[in-house]
Amino acid sequence: MSTFKLVVVSAGTSDPSSTRLLADRVAQRAGALAGERGHSVTLKVIDLRELATEVTTALVSQLTGPRLAKAVAALGEADGIVVSTPVYKAGASGLLTSFFQVLDNDLLIAKPVVLAATAGTARHALVVDDQLRGLFAYLRTTTVPTSLFASTEDWNDPALPKRIDRAALELVLLMASGFAQQIRDESWQSYQHEFGSAGGTEISIDLDSDMMRLATGGSAS
Repeated sequence: MSTFKLVVVSAGTSDPSSTRLLADRVAQRAGALAGERGHSVTLKVIDLRELATEVTTALVSQLTGPRLAKAVAALGEADGIVVSTPVYKAGASGLLTSFFQVLDNDLLIAKPVVLAATAGTARHALVVDDQLRGLFAYLRTTTVPTSLFASTEDWNDPALPKRIDRAALELVLLMASGFAQQIRDESWQSYQHEFGSAGGTEISIDLDSDMMRLATGGSAS
């Protein structure tokens, strides 16, 4: 039996929040479906409204506060992630996009992710696929095929639980496959990494080369 570490990232700003509710439903179904397959799931929740000040500080100064550091560590250890955002002015939450923009580009490589959004009207239903998938493709995650969107009228629609089940199952199957860990074990060096990213995992860089000595103010041999 495997134990999967699942992390929910919610950009909802109210309490209670429909954005958080949607993410929680996905996490609950993922836990139940994993249990049916002999696995267990541990859950951590990152409420971005509690990190707003530290995210802003990181954007303008590259300084990471303690709460933000804890959130980054949780994502680094995650086997699966559920990301949920409210839609503001026809776009994903700026708080959510800012949070993922301050992360190391290498942190989430190959990790399976469910993308979800909530809004007051169905006119925003394409925000997930039109905006969030591009961001998470850049971060090189493995997003599940099923996108989730819930407008006000969707909460009483029996189609929403079916979509949640489908996305949760896709997430569980990806976590159970071990795909993300295999990528890190067998293909990590084939990716282009930024120096200093992902906690120093770019250890293959030759710090004693002429180029690196010049970059740090020294002279070539």
